[in-house]
Amino acid sequence: MTIHKEGRTLLFVLLIVFFAINWAVAHYFPESKAIQNIIIAVSVILYLVVLQFFRNPIFEITKNEKQVIAPADGKVVVIEETEETEYLKSKRKQISIFMSPVNVHVNRMPVAGTISYYRYHAGKYLVAWHPKSSTENERTTVVAKMKNGTEVLFRQIAGALARRIKCYVAEGQPLEQGQEFGFIKFGSRVDIYLPLDAKVSVKIGDITKGGRTVIAELP
Repeated sequence: MTIHKEGRTLLFVLLIVFFAINWAVAHYFPESKAIQNIIIAVSVILYLVVLQFFRNPIFEITKNEKQVIAPADGKVVVIEETEETEYLKSKRKQISIFMSPVNVHVNRMPVAGTISYYRYHAGKYLVAWHPKSSTENERTTVVAKMKNGTEVLFRQIAGALARRIKCYVAEGQPLEQGQEFGFIKFGSRVDIYLPLDAKVSVKIGDITKGGRTVIAELP
């Protein structure tokens, strides 16, 4: 387990802030041990809460070009056939994974491929489970073209709390299955659009682990 690069500066600043607050309390209220202990306890709890947002587990990724792996830790909240209108412009199977504030927020490639399309869209901050969040919220759209020509589209979608989407890809860039492609601070959701003949391996309510859970099989 490591700390993700997106959180290192924030955690360092918070450490200084909490240290300054506790020093000030000890300096101005030297006789009040109860207040000092309360402030210390609150500082430690808040710091640990923020720390867990930025944890980055290290594990071995099992690669399989016939499998689609979960791009994020979270819960499966949508499985349906839908029309993808931005790039693919055809019917696809959509799988959506909701990331809560307690999930790991690293986003990983569901398949190996070359990035054939990438766009960032500014937008609203509706709650991530809102039906219109996929099309109206701040989001990124990424398409990976596999060796066999199949294109898989996935979106990072901001929510009510997640207002910092990071995406590290560029068009023409080759990426391996399970490789990190982005990060969403404080949770949100990721949508994946698969071919109609993909066999979905999860169901609504299932818990996924990014880079490990197989969510679908490709023909």
